[in-house]
Amino acid sequence: MSARVAIIGRPNVGKSTLFNRLVGRKLALVDDEPGVTRDRREGDARLADLAFTIVDTAGLEESDPETLAGRMRAQTEAALEDCDAILFVVDARAGLTSADRHFAQAVRRAGKPIIVIANKAEGGAARDGVYDAFGLGLGDPIALSAEHGEGLSELYDALVEVLPRSARLDPDEEEAPEPLVLGDEEDGSELDLAKPLRIAVLGRPNAGKSTLINHILGQDRLLTGPEPGITRDSIGLDAEWRGRKLKIFDTAGLRRRSRVVGKVEKLAVADALRAVRFAEVVVLLLDATIPFEKQDLTLADLVEQEGRALVIGLNKWDLIDNKSDKARELRAEADRLLPQLRGTRVIPVSGLTGAHVEKLMEAIVATDAIWNTRISTGRLNRWLKPVVDTTPPPAVAGRQVKIRYITQPKARPPFFVLFGNSVASIPESYKRYLVNGLRETFGLIGVPIRLSMRSGGDNPYAGKKRRG
Repeated sequence: MSARVAIIGRPNVGKSTLFNRLVGRKLALVDDEPGVTRDRREGDARLADLAFTIVDTAGLEESDPETLAGRMRAQTEAALEDCDAILFVVDARAGLTSADRHFAQAVRRAGKPIIVIANKAEGGAARDGVYDAFGLGLGDPIALSAEHGEGLSELYDALVEVLPRSARLDPDEEEAPEPLVLGDEEDGSELDLAKPLRIAVLGRPNAGKSTLINHILGQDRLLTGPEPGITRDSIGLDAEWRGRKLKIFDTAGLRRRSRVVGKVEKLAVADALRAVRFAEVVVLLLDATIPFEKQDLTLADLVEQEGRALVIGLNKWDLIDNKSDKARELRAEADRLLPQLRGTRVIPVSGLTGAHVEKLMEAIVATDAIWNTRISTGRLNRWLKPVVDTTPPPAVAGRQVKIRYITQPKARPPFFVLFGNSVASIPESYKRYLVNGLRETFGLIGVPIRLSMRSGGDNPYAGKKRRG
């Protein structure tokens, strides 16, 4: 288990900027508005030869446990309990505040090694604030600028003193073994089981995304509640299901573009869309009591455009009466409203009770396998010939379009190239006919299909006898 370091401090002292600096990427949302971070966010940090898990946190304000602020505090307290060391961050420009002193008392009670960070210490104007930080009685502060990367060598020296020896990287450590890859000899499909399957959970506000992920994880890891828009950052969480490693991304609820006005919400939307682009499977979570709203269809279309695999989850299924009839109705509705993703798996689920979560996970893994499918050129052309003979493409300007052969150069999503003369002039309706045939024949459900047209080329399989 890697060493864990929690970043603690009042709002707007630069905790998320420091988090981003240590992980080497802009993972956490950063804005001048205080309180942007609500959940605890983890990342793999590197500082010279130190490797550890860094945890960004919200606040420690005293509030009723049932309020949003109270639940945020509970998340921060969980990070304190689970860490090996604490980076207590203050704003060197602003100097110490009563909130800093209040937080310092809470941090001291945690009984963990504490490193005081006087952040925003670039330039001489912050010198007095750095000296003020001595008054916390938590040891010598480190003058640091997370934005500009100043003071990291001093931070390294302090972390070396408090982190376990296991946090130091061994320069002679052997390289990691090659990942286990399972392939199909005929189709050439490949599935890398060493890398975690990346899953993004997408949906409108209050669809129950965080609640569902908490149930999958088996713990109240994510902040939940009745308030819409609690989740802001797209938080990636490690999990495992039936021996398969997963990386699940919780995302902010996405409203119609016209309703997104605040800067922080715009940042959250951009973060959610980035999670979709880096995912392999997207779970579009709908509220089963009001499914297939216009925004739901817009999000499904976004997933298709990005080329991701899609599974639709109908959450809050515990609130639905006549479940069997309703399930059939909504599956038919999905095919009608999303013809570009016909056959997509639609799974009723309840994040609150855990009903059908296993079925949802099975659908995710199965859809990922389809997204990775490679179909041999031989099989494709044995399918293509009778399809074209039965329903040839329409003539263009009085000239017959001759389709010679089809091949699949890549997967993720399945991508096919059709060769022949004048194929670029084939109308969209005939392309849909071919795509629907590919989807139905080869079971390519829940994934986008890309079809490209190229002129020329001789069928390498023409005249060859069929094997088997």
